[in-house]
Amino acid sequence: MITRLFSAALRGVDAHEVEVEVNARDSDKPQTLIVGLPDAAVRESSQRVLSAMAASSLSLGLGTKTVNLAPADLKKEGPSFDLPIALAMAAACEEVRLGADDCMVTGELGLDGTVRPVKGVLAIAIEAKRRGRRRVIVPEANMAEAAIIDGIQVFGVKSLHQAWKFLIGEEALAPYRFDRKAFFDSKRQYEVDFDEVKGQHHVKRALEVAVAGGHNLLMVGPPGTGKSMLAKRLPTIMPDMSEEEAIEATKIHSITGMLDLQRAFLTTRPFRSPHHTISDAGLLGGGTNPGPGEVSLAHHGVLFLDELPEFRRSTLEVMRQPLEDGQVTIARAAGSLTFPARFMLVAALNPCPCGYYGDSKRECRCSPGQIERYRQRISGPLLDRIDLHVEVPVVEYRELATASSGEKSERIRERVMHARQVQRERFAGTSAPTNSAMGARQVKAHCPLDAESLSYLEHAMEQLNFSARAHDRILKVARTLADLAGSEAIRPNDVLEAIQYRSLDRSLFQ
Repeated sequence: MITRLFSAALRGVDAHEVEVEVNARDSDKPQTLIVGLPDAAVRESSQRVLSAMAASSLSLGLGTKTVNLAPADLKKEGPSFDLPIALAMAAACEEVRLGADDCMVTGELGLDGTVRPVKGVLAIAIEAKRRGRRRVIVPEANMAEAAIIDGIQVFGVKSLHQAWKFLIGEEALAPYRFDRKAFFDSKRQYEVDFDEVKGQHHVKRALEVAVAGGHNLLMVGPPGTGKSMLAKRLPTIMPDMSEEEAIEATKIHSITGMLDLQRAFLTTRPFRSPHHTISDAGLLGGGTNPGPGEVSLAHHGVLFLDELPEFRRSTLEVMRQPLEDGQVTIARAAGSLTFPARFMLVAALNPCPCGYYGDSKRECRCSPGQIERYRQRISGPLLDRIDLHVEVPVVEYRELATASSGEKSERIRERVMHARQVQRERFAGTSAPTNSAMGARQVKAHCPLDAESLSYLEHAMEQLNFSARAHDRILKVARTLADLAGSEAIRPNDVLEAIQYRSLDRSLFQ
């Protein structure tokens, strides 16, 4: 008898439906064959399935069981096919028709029949809805993650025995109810706030400008001046994620297995801070079975690179594509995968290896050669893609000792959201979500300058030797400054402030 169930295979950040077919026939030698381009984990599932079926008192039969995972040209990876294979095999051996054409099943099996959580359940639920399936059966630990998607019923199971009884109608299960809006509202909070940062008012201003226009930011200063502290508070002044953005970001984290019942849905913007020893594949994504890297995990959030020159230069250079395109394309012999990577890059570095070059209170111990080699680890093209460069000086004791607190994140976020609303109206119907994403035509249309502003910009281009890319980025930052001020036109002061944010790469790195 041939039985079938539906499951899904992960490819990149998306899931693709897989039909699990099982044919049980008599033969002299009992065996289980799995075909359909399975990887090692899928081929090994036969042993887990047989043990789990025996522990669950399900018929194994004595003949040959052939398992086909269709389509045969799609590579199947991981242990998520254990549960559908076991259920289809039991139905074939016991000659029971499941009537589960409206259902998609996924889950890993333990040898005792328990159902263990798997990766990518959110993507699988999205695929089930796209294919018109009304029900999904998932491990109990993944049911909140799958229930994010409206329009399908989610059933969480603890064991193979429970799943079998449910499919043949001998046990009733209630679909999992997940109030997405209530969960989203209750968890949308941060443990840190900008009012905890003493001093550094001009740096906070630069951070506000960067967030308002979606610009990348570089902070330069000695150790202990608050660069990391400021960066960690950036998500608190960013606009709240929409549900669509939250689902996109959650799907990427689901693929990497970073979700559980307590954290089934990302309600705040991601903040990723990888160590400087990270590999190219770890940052960009890739590997034998290509998966998302840190730039994709920071999608709709912040990627913070502390001690920027300590990263390998080759690792930093791979970020050029995502910084420009908002996505990463990884090509392999079997095909190419595209991962979303629209993030805000925030980097921090010391002015020299010891960290005290230019400090008025501590003497630098580095030789000119050491300083030069340290700075050459960051290429000019990468610096050109960072819109704002700001110095972070040492905080004076009187600022640290003051009892008064700074401005709260909530007030800063209100100004940022007002500027973002102006940009949404400006770019309605286009692919540019913020000023930083403007193309050449949009820059020309939305960033006209008066004679005084043109004079300032021309002088800066000639004296500081800015590149053409830097020219456009100055205009974009000036547009954001005008939006924050509620001005329809870019003013001369906006251009001067934008130029000041670009001058740091020339004074420090040339």
